[in-house]
Amino acid sequence: MANQIYKSFEELPVMLTIPQVASVLSISRAGAYELAHRKNFPAMLVGSRIVVPKDRLLAWVDRKVSEQI
Repeated sequence: MANQIYKSFEELPVMLTIPQVASVLSISRAGAYELAHRKNFPAMLVGSRIVVPKDRLLAWVDRKVSEQI
């Protein structure tokens, strides 16, 4: 699952696991977990699993890109 390559945003699942977030962002799994624990990152707990809603992840990326301009 962590090695899955997504070719478009439409292919992403509605809720992403941390390994999927790492794959999508091209960062390490440890880096994705670090992001997930930040206050401004859209991660949430479902039971004992950390998941990230696809739409919130894309909005977060858009905000980050806008901040860089």
